[in-house]
Amino acid sequence: MRGAGQLSIEMDDFFVCDFLGAAPKHDLASMEHPLFSLATRPDRRILTYHHNDVAVTVTPSVRGRATIFDADILIFCISQLMAALNAGKPVARTLTLTAHDLLLATGRETSGDSYRRLKEAFERLAGTRVTTNIVTGAREITSGFGLIEAWEIVRRTRAGRMVSVSVTLSDWIYQAVLARSVLTLNRDYFGLRKPLERRLYELARKHCGNQRVWRISLETLRKKSGSSSPRRVFRAMVRDIIRADALPDYSFGELADDMIEVTRKKDVVLAVGQARALKPETLDAVRDLAPGADVYALEAEWRASQRRHPRDADTAFLKWVEKRLQSGLKP
Repeated sequence: MRGAGQLSIEMDDFFVCDFLGAAPKHDLASMEHPLFSLATRPDRRILTYHHNDVAVTVTPSVRGRATIFDADILIFCISQLMAALNAGKPVARTLTLTAHDLLLATGRETSGDSYRRLKEAFERLAGTRVTTNIVTGAREITSGFGLIEAWEIVRRTRAGRMVSVSVTLSDWIYQAVLARSVLTLNRDYFGLRKPLERRLYELARKHCGNQRVWRISLETLRKKSGSSSPRRVFRAMVRDIIRADALPDYSFGELADDMIEVTRKKDVVLAVGQARALKPETLDAVRDLAPGADVYALEAEWRASQRRHPRDADTAFLKWVEKRLQSGLKP
């Protein structure tokens, strides 16, 4: 039975979040591009970002741009949908979740203040507008949308705390899930309390992945992180993170000429079972097939689409890339 003001949709249009312990997953586009603010205070600046052929404009609401901590809500929803897809269950763009489960799954306290902050996060996610031509799944779309389309509190306790919440994801995010354009995160990600730590982990997970080493210039890292700090301040923050070495799965190091090196830690486990690293000659072959393509991004997308690790990962990856190119999709 629907309460006043609830969305008039059929029950089949709902997906109920009930996968306990679902592996945390994030969509590739959000990990690749700086959609979320790293600020700890309301960020009302319009972000304009260009990298290669991708253009992104993120416009905040009066409550500010959605933060990297607000993105935990999307990660929880994506994780639930992927768990359902992997289990062969039907999914929908509108999810009904329990606020308490969301707080626990993302490593947050369940105090009254936490519920208030959660409500504010929903407001920022719905109010933040994105205009982009990022490819999600098999489609390149230039459009504007909110990070979530709608949300509403379905039930409250007598004390006023939200108990059940209905969330409608943007079609952009939902299509990324259906295309399995997602990556698994280490659960310790939610324990990172500095915004830049989270962002650097996302970039390392996306670009380094299961490779041993990934290198990037400090300036490109600053651009891709979305940091608004001056270069010298950003460099100092990165050096602090290097010294602390607290990120899960990856270590950051500083090289000459303002280059940053990301190294995969020996004990990293990226998925159930152990994925085999691709041979360097396999990556070179992909570069020949798709000149200018980000081979590590392609590998990350391919691995995210696999339900199990193939015995011959190199052959399987090459066939996947060839099939993608034959179908006319851009690498």
